[in-house]
Amino acid sequence: MSTTNELQNYWPAPLAAGPLNATVTVPASKSLSNRYLLLAALATGPSTIHNLLISRDTELMLQALAAFGVQIEREERADGSTTVRVQPPQRLTTHEVHVDCGLAGTVMRFVPALAAAAGAQAHFDGDPAARVRPMAPVLDALARLGARFDFGGEPGKLPFSIDAGAVRGGQPITVDGSASSQFVSALLLVGHALPGGLQLKAADGPLASGDHIAMTVQTLRELGVQVNVDADGRGWQIAEQPMVGFEVTVEPDLSNAGPFLAAALVAGGTVRIPFWPKETTQVGGKWVQILGDMGARIELDDASVLHVHGGDEIRGIDYADASELAPTLAALCALANSPSELTGIGHLRGHETDRLAALETELRRVGAYVEQTDTGLRIVPGPRRAADLLSYEDHRMATAGAILGLAIDGVRVQNIGTTAKTMPDFPRLWQDMVATGQAGRG
Repeated sequence: MSTTNELQNYWPAPLAAGPLNATVTVPASKSLSNRYLLLAALATGPSTIHNLLISRDTELMLQALAAFGVQIEREERADGSTTVRVQPPQRLTTHEVHVDCGLAGTVMRFVPALAAAAGAQAHFDGDPAARVRPMAPVLDALARLGARFDFGGEPGKLPFSIDAGAVRGGQPITVDGSASSQFVSALLLVGHALPGGLQLKAADGPLASGDHIAMTVQTLRELGVQVNVDADGRGWQIAEQPMVGFEVTVEPDLSNAGPFLAAALVAGGTVRIPFWPKETTQVGGKWVQILGDMGARIELDDASVLHVHGGDEIRGIDYADASELAPTLAALCALANSPSELTGIGHLRGHETDRLAALETELRRVGAYVEQTDTGLRIVPGPRRAADLLSYEDHRMATAGAILGLAIDGVRVQNIGTTAKTMPDFPRLWQDMVATGQAGRG
């Protein structure tokens, strides 16, 4: 039997009462925000980052950088965005650094590499759920560069301490990128600051989320770091080189735009996202192709506003390498008119939760037949039914539940507040969007 506290922690997902007519401005990209912040800490001078995402993951990164002696100045702009000025010290702090990783993969994977580049001694820990997330590949790679580790629990996982005083780059190393692209990106981001630079190869086998690795390489090049990439995309060379301070504006988070765009397919009508880039390295840029294949009509106007118009049906899809888009895509597949198969996402078993197991469980609650495969999910829509859906402290599972609630009356989502990891204002933005459909039926 549910306790009062448990019942209060369930959010009644709003049901769409009619076609939508909404414009939603989504926050900035978390992936780009935390990459820019980490690189600003390694720059030779001050940097200015406009439209920085302010969320739990970025706050954890800001706190981590402050622990290494980086000065942060924030400015809240009249348009509601945040500009951050980052002043790195002449040398990053090397002793008695403590880093709280929370549940942020970019903090728990990227900041140990920063500590290695700084030659620092640091202690890392995070949320209880973070202690089961895989860390070993990036830590093993740092150990081959000379870092020493002391683990407080299971080797290769949080909590741990690092002593990076003997780290030297230049020698060839390999990293297993099959469980997360962040293991590769962590090393690439600090390669230019390692003594002797970086010579990195991906270990044999699958390479997760290649789009995020491409984002990292493009970000480095954008800021003036020379990166050589092997023809097969599995090897990288970065010479030791200074990186000057920079000024950038962070793109909207196109992955977080996905649930809102998907809503147009579920409820009908139109959802618009302003400031959609004409070119992007974000994996969320794939929504244009995915939603079009599933039945939406899509246009990008001259003012960089993406319009998604829902059709008469949601078509099933066979899709590979959806990466972090998979929870939203799987929710759409459960509401489609035909079966779907998602492949190339086996690495999601090591994300904020085991997303494949979580999706299998929660989509079955609302009536879909779901089967895990070695690399993904098979999803067959079934008779829909109301359910209380768990979020697993995973922001993308929570937003997937909201999508299901648009079409299924009586869906409630546990701890919708977990969306604060990357989108603190999600519940209000979602309610406002759904209200446009209700008004249309008034």
